[in-house]
Amino acid sequence: MKVYTTDKIRNVVILGHGGAGKTSLVEAMCFQSGFISRMGKVGEGSTVSDFTKEEQKRSISIKTSLVAIEWNEHKINILDTPGFFDFVGEVEEAMSVADGAVIVVSGKAGIEAGTEKAWDLCEKYHLPRMFFVTDMDMDVSYHQIIEELTSRYGKKIAPFNMPLREGSNFAGYINVIQRKAFRYKAIGIVEPCDIPDYSQKYLEEYHTTLMEAVAETSEEFMERFFAGEEFSDAEIREAVRLTMQDGTIVPVEMGSGMAVHGVYNLLDDIVKYMPVAESRKVSGINVTTNEIFEANFDVLKPKTAFVFKTIVDPFLGRYSLIKVRSGVFKTDDVVYNASTASEFKIGKLYIMQGNKTSEINELHAGDLGAVAKLNDIKTGDTLSTKATPIQYPKPDISLPYTYLRYRAVNKGDIDKIAQAMAKITAEDLTFKSVNDAVNGQLLIYGMGEMHLDVVQSILKNEYKVDIKVEKPKVAFRETIKKNSDVEHKYKKQTGGHGQYGHVKIKFAPTGDFSTPYAFDQKVVGGSVPKNYFPAVEKGISESTARGPLAAYPVVGVQATLYDGSYHPVDSSEIAFKTAAKMAFKKGFMQATPVLLEPIVTLKVIVPDTYTGDVMGDLTKRRGRVLGMNPAASGKQIIEAEVPQMELFDYCTGLRSMTGGRGEYSYEFARYEQAPADVQSKEVAARAEKAAAGFAEE
Repeated sequence: MKVYTTDKIRNVVILGHGGAGKTSLVEAMCFQSGFISRMGKVGEGSTVSDFTKEEQKRSISIKTSLVAIEWNEHKINILDTPGFFDFVGEVEEAMSVADGAVIVVSGKAGIEAGTEKAWDLCEKYHLPRMFFVTDMDMDVSYHQIIEELTSRYGKKIAPFNMPLREGSNFAGYINVIQRKAFRYKAIGIVEPCDIPDYSQKYLEEYHTTLMEAVAETSEEFMERFFAGEEFSDAEIREAVRLTMQDGTIVPVEMGSGMAVHGVYNLLDDIVKYMPVAESRKVSGINVTTNEIFEANFDVLKPKTAFVFKTIVDPFLGRYSLIKVRSGVFKTDDVVYNASTASEFKIGKLYIMQGNKTSEINELHAGDLGAVAKLNDIKTGDTLSTKATPIQYPKPDISLPYTYLRYRAVNKGDIDKIAQAMAKITAEDLTFKSVNDAVNGQLLIYGMGEMHLDVVQSILKNEYKVDIKVEKPKVAFRETIKKNSDVEHKYKKQTGGHGQYGHVKIKFAPTGDFSTPYAFDQKVVGGSVPKNYFPAVEKGISESTARGPLAAYPVVGVQATLYDGSYHPVDSSEIAFKTAAKMAFKKGFMQATPVLLEPIVTLKVIVPDTYTGDVMGDLTKRRGRVLGMNPAASGKQIIEAEVPQMELFDYCTGLRSMTGGRGEYSYEFARYEQAPADVQSKEVAARAEKAAAGFAEE
């Protein structure tokens, strides 16, 4: 592929609900442009953009694929994104570098939750967008889709074409701007034909809507419109280009990805109407001067590039995908990474076309490409020069809240699993592996059950390591509600020097659950020598790691050593530490021990129609609804306090209740005493494990 200048580059993200036909449309775009000579199929795992083993096995998109194609002396960088919500991080990475979006809507399924989320993302990133209604080779109503879109998004919806049907066959299209009909002869080839009578009503309706939008672009056009004058095709196209970029018009196109119909028009209109990168503003910070660096895709400014995605593939290797935001990058350029304060040579530059790469000498501002085998850079880093070190903001990636506990099936694979997870984490910012040492468990976090299932499959099939997952252990804590006063004498004779430690300790609740314990001593008369005080405290400290009630960490306990005795020969630090441990266990259990459970503050964003169901469900989960506030697009933000243990399967439950339209987040709030039934269940489980462990020994 040749080098393209900024004005000849279009960066387009393909969005939509899972199964709407995005990957099939991208395949058709590749075929129509001549990049491939034979169409692949999603079901066969032979498409350009779904090339990983997991995608081929599941017949869904899991990763964002970058596919560069050429069309009419322009380069179109297509970002094919997953439609399933578990892989939203991939979509967000693509959105951070796209200059326009095509939202794919299935003519058969209509507007779905993924359609709405795609629109919301475009609003968030201020992206010009167009709809492409696919599946038109089926018996579907295009007019009904237009009505649904208009009802939801207003008069800015502007159909550019509509289907021409002969009987039940999808035979061609009608150009709304030109008011002309064309019949398909072959892929990408059409012939003029008459407009059927049944289409005239909708054609005039769509044309009038489009002309009204064009008229609103200037006073002159408005006067001409009311005077009954016609606009030229050139005037219409220029007005559409401007209004599409400011969001006044959202074009709708239609066709069939499987039949490669309507794809020629789509590619043409991407080139004609989608913005060039230099029309969008972008800025970073000069880390040396702390001044704002207005990059704005200016080819004459110092070179900078943003790393928007990392690919770590056991077969492809490691690639860092970049968007050049200023200047020109060339092979063997020396660049600087402000995040790591390191300078290095980037080596070769690549164009990505699915899982295929091709070398290129230059990447101009606005272009997307890749550099290989650079372990010192990661997603979110900025490449610049040491003379002008720039840092762009990190991508806004969703946080994962679904988590599972995992264990290595083979203990010898623990290091391999850690290395494999580090590679997956570098590639997928919505995946986390956490060593929860306090609660003695290893955790994996993701965006949903499918996400974590895919991670397990990748570990097994690509990295050859296996893990077993289970419900995570809740981070309970133990504390006491009353006071106790206990003593314990540890005495052991072994023939020579024995062991002797004697302590009297008072225990009381502090109410401060942020620290395990507070230790004090009020010993008088030297009944316990000062040199044994640290040993007593160490015994208390070690005892709080696993409480006597249910083996959870202890919090909020005041221990006061006030008396005891010692032996001038047999006393030792280990004896007093052991005596303190025994006293702690006894005193803790005498002071009305209770189990504390973590409470989180939950925020749920849902459309108005689902608020009743969501609040009812939260009540069943022992939640306390704190309030409800309006949000954009007819949604509500429900705030509640919920025990964390009740949110284990909340992702699946919320999606089921809201048809995938609900979103949630939470953060730790505090600890509260757990209900009696929860406590008794945990204590019984601890006793069962202890008995099993004793039996095994």
